[in-house]
Amino acid sequence: MGLRDPSPPDEPRFVLAAKHMVDSGEWLVPRRGRELYAHKPAPFMWAQALAYEAVGNWRIAFLLPSLLAGLGTLFLTWDLGRRLWGRRIGCVAGLALFATLQFGLQAKRAQIDMLLVFFTTLALWGLLRHLLESPNRRVLGLGAFAAGLGTVTKGVGFLPLLAWLPWWLAQRRSARPAARAGGWVLLVGFLAGAGVWAVPVLVAAWTSPDPSMKAYAAEIFLRQTGERYVSAWHHIRPAWYYLQVIATLWLPGALLLPWLLPAWWRRLRRGDARQATLLGWVVLVLLFFSASPGKREVYLLPALPAVCLAAAPLLAGILRRPGPRRLLLGYVCTLSLVALLLLFDGLVRDAGIVARLAERRDIRSADLGLLLAGLGALGISGLLLIAGLRQRAGALIVAFSALLWTCYGLLLAPALSASGSARQLMAEVEARLPQDARLGMVAWREQMLLQSIRPAADFGFSRSPAAQWAGAEEWLRAEPGQRWLLVAGAAMPVCLAVPPAQSVGRSNRDDWWLLPGSALTPDCTPSEQLQDERRSGAGHDLKQGR
Repeated sequence: MGLRDPSPPDEPRFVLAAKHMVDSGEWLVPRRGRELYAHKPAPFMWAQALAYEAVGNWRIAFLLPSLLAGLGTLFLTWDLGRRLWGRRIGCVAGLALFATLQFGLQAKRAQIDMLLVFFTTLALWGLLRHLLESPNRRVLGLGAFAAGLGTVTKGVGFLPLLAWLPWWLAQRRSARPAARAGGWVLLVGFLAGAGVWAVPVLVAAWTSPDPSMKAYAAEIFLRQTGERYVSAWHHIRPAWYYLQVIATLWLPGALLLPWLLPAWWRRLRRGDARQATLLGWVVLVLLFFSASPGKREVYLLPALPAVCLAAAPLLAGILRRPGPRRLLLGYVCTLSLVALLLLFDGLVRDAGIVARLAERRDIRSADLGLLLAGLGALGISGLLLIAGLRQRAGALIVAFSALLWTCYGLLLAPALSASGSARQLMAEVEARLPQDARLGMVAWREQMLLQSIRPAADFGFSRSPAAQWAGAEEWLRAEPGQRWLLVAGAAMPVCLAVPPAQSVGRSNRDDWWLLPGSALTPDCTPSEQLQDERRSGAGHDLKQGR
């Protein structure tokens, strides 16, 4: 925290919206530049804006909600494990979650998903305490409220409520009375949580004379939820995609599945309602997301705390076996050696993996040195941990996870920040601009508007480059001597000659050019030129042929 800037994907977009909330005082509906941002609800951006109000530093504030949500999820996992099995099992469940790759990676990103996982885990905590510990309408109501908040945070926060089904089936099989009243508590709590944001937006859309508000409500409540699930238009993946996610991002725990699966089956056959409820809910979540054509690896993350809870009572016995211990030792050894091989590659090869990464991302030498230092620290420290803890696989995994995320946070992520966040690019733009110049952007990325040192005009984000150019042309011609444009290479029309355009570097897989307003001539209308080029299929990359 404080050592890196918001970097794609998603982080700059959310911080840009949160910053607009703080600067303008308009908190209900997020904005991306001049446009309403209708892809995600506002609660996560509220959290970032509130964090900034508390600490007064965006470099810290943008990561603070994910940090607190991650710590809260660890606490809830520990507490639920403690209540269902005992204190020691609760500690094992929390440590297992901490040691899983996807959890650590997501907790260190400023994306919505970590906050969503906190709300879904809180909802599951309340529901399972009511169902499996003892009837408690207060915690049930809190869990329902969290499910409602999760739903208006990212659509799928209602999923913990499905845990009723496997619990009910387990109760029927065991012939135990399934008397757990509280349906009205669930309904009222859920509606109250969802209404925190949904009700004000619907009221504003209903009463506002602005048609963009009605379009925003239709987009966020219909297209970005139901339609996106049933008929996704991007991230299309096969039905088995999440098996690949489990096998990779749920390491190192995924290595123990050959021992966990039969042990779970034995517990289920004995009628353990705790395991049946947790594992049944995980299967429902897996089926729910697998049924949609659109899939992303983070979608499955809310199920991870439940998997760790179900695994925790079994891990001590499994880790006494030589096979699982060797696999975990090999996992740590592999990651440590890969880090050292990348360090060696970066030091001795001029065209190796690290050198190509540095060229593609325009990483400067000082940042490259920091990146190599991080790889070296991870690799050497990992081997030292193996030497000291090779007989204690569980302790080794937890210690290595702490080492991995420490090296990532202190060295690796800061090394990639300047180039990935566009801070380096925008510093170059500022150095090229006259002191009294005004800046506009065409085909821009959120991180560029966020990192701009001076106020920048935009001409829409969702609009096509030709449509953005139409607004930019009018803006430039109003004061051609004082107005400049930052333009992506892919959006530069052929009719603009190279000499007036200045190359300012490469960022986010594109070359960027700074164009003075005086470069526009009566013979060059970029908006029309781009439309003609698109129709004819002509390329317009400045680096090729011009």
